[in-house]
Amino acid sequence: MNNKAIFPSIISFFVYFLVQVFVLKNLVLFDTAFCLLYVFYILLLPLELKSIPLMLIAFALGLGIDIFYDTLGFHTASLVAIAFVRNTWINAIIPTGGYDENVQPSVLNMGIGWYLTYSLPLLLLHHFIFFYIDSLGKGLYLPIVKRALSSVVLVWVLGIMVQMLFYKGRRGI
Repeated sequence: MNNKAIFPSIISFFVYFLVQVFVLKNLVLFDTAFCLLYVFYILLLPLELKSIPLMLIAFALGLGIDIFYDTLGFHTASLVAIAFVRNTWINAIIPTGGYDENVQPSVLNMGIGWYLTYSLPLLLLHHFIFFYIDSLGKGLYLPIVKRALSSVVLVWVLGIMVQMLFYKGRRGI
């Protein structure tokens, strides 16, 4: 991440954190779809960001949200897991010409097809880990799948709307 992208990235970190904690905390649709929009902060970080700094950022964001949600590390564990997998997944779906330097992986920069391929598996992984940890010891797997899938749809749609409204194409964060 270049020096010009650090300050906007820090601002984005706090915006995603504050919106999640104070606005989206109680947004639940039909008791199945939970809005965990903060995941998009990790997904929208620059492509060249290495795994260790990415996992440290994910840890800080997840820990802050866990403190406000009283969830004992659910958010931290699931967010660090997708931060761990993200760079491997990006390398698996790399296009023929590679990626431009310092470009944010957003719908506006990469296109809807690539972004769907990039974000949907990571969102599914995050939500399945989160809801699995949440229901440990209960043995109810169908509600995990139902909550994870409905939450992924809600979060993905809201994440795309946020990108269309607040992000510009062809730049870093």
